Amino acid sequence: MSDQTQRLKVLLAGVFSQILCIGIARFSYTPLLPVMQDQTWIGDAEGGWMAAINYAGYMCGAVLAASLSDLHLKDRLYRIGLLLAILTTAGMAFTDNIWLWSILRFLSGLSSAGSMLIASGLILNWLIRHQHRSELGIHFAGVGLGIMFAALVVEVMLSLSMSWADQWLWFGVLGALLAIPAWRWLPQPGQVSGSVPAHTLVDQPPGARFMWLMMAAYFCAGYGYVISATFIVTIVERSAELAGMGQMVFLVVGLAAAPAVMVWDLVARRLGYLGALLLAYLIQVVGILLPAFSESLSVVLLSAVLYGGTFIGCVSLVLTMAGRLYPTRPAKLMGKMTLSYGLAQILAPALTGVLAESTGNYNLGLWLAGGFVLLGAVLILMLRLCDRTAAELDCSNRLATG
Repeated sequence: MSDQTQRLKVLLAGVFSQILCIGIARFSYTPLLPVMQDQTWIGDAEGGWMAAINYAGYMCGAVLAASLSDLHLKDRLYRIGLLLAILTTAGMAFTDNIWLWSILRFLSGLSSAGSMLIASGLILNWLIRHQHRSELGIHFAGVGLGIMFAALVVEVMLSLSMSWADQWLWFGVLGALLAIPAWRWLPQPGQVSGSVPAHTLVDQPPGARFMWLMMAAYFCAGYGYVISATFIVTIVERSAELAGMGQMVFLVVGLAAAPAVMVWDLVARRLGYLGALLLAYLIQVVGILLPAFSESLSVVLLSAVLYGGTFIGCVSLVLTMAGRLYPTRPAKLMGKMTLSYGLAQILAPALTGVLAESTGNYNLGLWLAGGFVLLGAVLILMLRLCDRTAAELDCSNRLATG
């Protein structure tokens, strides 16, 4: 097998793992939430709390990823995560107990960290050792494809008049099929083709100022991301003008997200990582706030494009930057950054669900989310102007592409 073919299979293993662990185990909850609210007892507050618990599981997975340095152990945990994603998704069909649902959503969140963080680190390590460009655009395209997949599957199942439980069960079956290439195409760590010499890796730890500003900015991104990720379908379905359009809007989010990471990789080559991040944050503010101004279909679809086209770009840019700083232990900094991102994802949906139940709409939650992302943009600007590590990263990235 040629090295380029092997590279493609490794990246596609990541794509399939993202569709399973993020698209199904995590994001299928978004289009299924209004279905479950129609057919079960769940209200806005309970829906928000279960989303928060799912993100708490993801954050615990981030802690685990940050604490491990053994690549072989990470590989085993990645594969356990694939199995966990299947079982916890199918398990949602067999109960309507809030405590059991919460446990399953927590474990689903835990499994998604395996795809987002552990797989990202394993793939990035493989790319660097085989002297390929350290970009994860194709891998993270799986997030957008996963969103599209979840929206399309729910739309089809609704057309077949399936109950909420049957939909969860079928998602589990589809997840089992996706796990096959995700399992088989990611090589064991440390395997280097005989025709390609392994590349020596050297870590470049950043200073304390870089860490604190970057983690604060990433917290803000997490707050903004999770509101639309959790409630966009419900927001659309609650509108008298847009009822029935929720799955289509979520599909547009996925369509925009699928190629977005590769686009942001190109932007980062021209503007540097921090310049690209600043631009992505500013665009995302607009995307988050648009539904608070208008409920017209064209405005909501534009919001979906702007949001979908930026949220995963922010994640990819930050995690790739972490991998550049810690090539021997990429999940170390990835995990720390994701702790910050994940903390926002626990707080934001729970707070937004409570606010929506008390006010009758999600507008206040959207304004808070937009405000946090704008604050994150200010922090990125400060980091770009004042920190030497950030300047060196941006300079080295532009030189590498020049």
